[in-house]
Amino acid sequence: MKVPSQPSGGVAEADGPEDRLRRFVTIWSRAIFPVTATSLTRAEFEVHLLPLARTLNEALHARPFDTAPAQRTGAALVAAHCTDPDALGRSLGVVDSYLVLYCGTESDLPAEELRARCARLQHAMATGYAQALRERTRAEQEAIARSALSARSAAEIALHATESRFRAVFDGAAIGIGIADLDGNVLEVNETLTRMFGGMEGPLRSRNVSEWVHPEDGPHVWKLYDELVRGDREHYRVEKPYYRGDGTVLWTNLTVSLLRDAEGNPQYQLALMEDTTERRLLHLRLRYEATHDALTGLPNRTLFFERLEKALAPGDNARFGLCYLDLDGFKVINDSLGHSTGDRLLVEVADRLQSCVTGAGEMVARLGGDEFVALTTGAAGEQDVTELADRILAALATPLRIDGRELTVRGSLGVVEGPAGERTPAEVLRSADITMYRAKSAGGNRFELADPEADARAITRHGLTTALPTALERGEFFIEYQPLVHLDDGSVHGAEALVRWCHPQHGVLGPDRFIPLAEDTGLIVPLGRWVLQEAVRQARFWQARHADGGPLRINVNLSPTQLHHPRLVADTVDVLERSGLEPGALCLEVTESALIGADEDLLKPLRQLAEMGVDIALDDFGTGYSNLANLRRLPVSVLKLDRSFTRGMQQHPVDPVDLKIVEGIVSLAHSLELAVTVEGVETGAQARQLRDLGCDTAQGWYYARPGAPDRIHSLLLADAV
Repeated sequence: MKVPSQPSGGVAEADGPEDRLRRFVTIWSRAIFPVTATSLTRAEFEVHLLPLARTLNEALHARPFDTAPAQRTGAALVAAHCTDPDALGRSLGVVDSYLVLYCGTESDLPAEELRARCARLQHAMATGYAQALRERTRAEQEAIARSALSARSAAEIALHATESRFRAVFDGAAIGIGIADLDGNVLEVNETLTRMFGGMEGPLRSRNVSEWVHPEDGPHVWKLYDELVRGDREHYRVEKPYYRGDGTVLWTNLTVSLLRDAEGNPQYQLALMEDTTERRLLHLRLRYEATHDALTGLPNRTLFFERLEKALAPGDNARFGLCYLDLDGFKVINDSLGHSTGDRLLVEVADRLQSCVTGAGEMVARLGGDEFVALTTGAAGEQDVTELADRILAALATPLRIDGRELTVRGSLGVVEGPAGERTPAEVLRSADITMYRAKSAGGNRFELADPEADARAITRHGLTTALPTALERGEFFIEYQPLVHLDDGSVHGAEALVRWCHPQHGVLGPDRFIPLAEDTGLIVPLGRWVLQEAVRQARFWQARHADGGPLRINVNLSPTQLHHPRLVADTVDVLERSGLEPGALCLEVTESALIGADEDLLKPLRQLAEMGVDIALDDFGTGYSNLANLRRLPVSVLKLDRSFTRGMQQHPVDPVDLKIVEGIVSLAHSLELAVTVEGVETGAQARQLRDLGCDTAQGWYYARPGAPDRIHSLLLADAV
């Protein structure tokens, strides 16, 4: 079939969606107008096609997707007298080549999804066209056949004329016509029917219709036949296959009508057969293209969800198992060796996965990219599904050879198993996806079993991540302050600012729940700036209110992401200048792990801040396994000992090793002119021992828990343990 080439100018010259739609209509009319039996001019015919094209465009983008409009479009072509056999093929060719090109440019749907939708619209359009054409042909032919047969027995005087008319209609009909008696013996067949069965008129006329049984006949077919020959039914219509003489299958739309004599008694049965074999093959091809991945030939997401929905339908003791696979490091292969190599690797992986699912209730599908899924409906329990996961990992273990290169493939699998009828397909796939990422974060090349509690945590984590940006705008964050106390006299030296999130659903959340999420999303930078602004403003307020007690220092935590931000120094200077707080009243805490192996580029902003007078504290000291000699090159003035060093001091007697370690760190820090702050002080005994060891300041529940800023000067000393 020849489809007109794209008009000069291309899609890019169209002014908008309506212009592109009209160009599509122009191509369509050029394709089918020459084979259309209509009195319209081509311009008028284009006007007639425009609403049909608009219907296809709307169906292509509809949510939810529905192919019914395309089926009505096919029927409308028949109504417009586009009944030439070539009209349908040309229309489908135009839709396949140009619908997405002209009507899909502004869609937010992926190109692969648009092509899949287009294929299904073609299928529906062909179905609607065929149904309408069949109804039109059946009505015309049956009316003619009835008239001819009725006229045959009406009167002897008109016998010759009637016979001539009947024979002309019978022999020249475009569909197969057969006449049989009530016992099923074939009396007459026309040439079209003979050709449909391979040109064997003799064998056809000598057979009984009851011999044409096919394994795919539904149980209702012969029930309808029995009702018709008894006179209980006037006609019936079914889709029925037949075997030809050479063993091939002929698919037909069969309409059988009962012919009665003048007294109304059943006399003959009239069969009208339309050959639908080619249309059925087209249907199967379109269905295959819509439900299978073009690269690997595996079932795609559409077919997988159909199977999964059936597998999850409630049933007696029915169970399912699902393995969700994502290849480890596939992006590196694509980026380094090219997408062509990546595609060939995916094909090889698909072949190996296909060899792992050989059972009757098993299938493997490609969801997209490097994501595959294996589904089994015959699992007797968790062990069967884990064995399937083991087979998949074993199949991937052998290296692949592509273009002379040996490539090692690894994969992470999330495994979900359970009874049918309890979860929706979306819930099962979400659980498998979450579990797969747990396997990937554990190092990959392994599988993990789904855990409802882990799923709930991941879902909550995702919900918090998506809520973070608007939480800052809505003012849901607040700061609590924990005092820093001089160990020698017990006076308040300053406070550490600790951010909290007052979440609408989850209540007050500590930083361990959301700071890692803010790091991952980049929101830590605006959130950190807000914390700095609020903490510095509060410190300035304390200084103004307690001028006689000396300036209070405020400690603010810096995350690794903030350390790499280019405006760290500028933002800090801006906040200090706007508030009027002296740089010496601010201490920025940086975790030891963030500075392990830090180069000069990372240390430069910290040096600039230290030169301005801002104190830099090395937080969680002792947990990062850093080289103590590195302390000399770090621009820090305070060491904050991790609470793990002081936890042993809560016991009696105190472990002398713990005392020696803390004493050594304090001695080293003081020799480097560094102050020492201790975290996690929870008892008076700890406080006394740390003071005797020479520590400078401390914080912990013994002095005060983090709280509102108005409580910073009132300490209620009490053992917390």
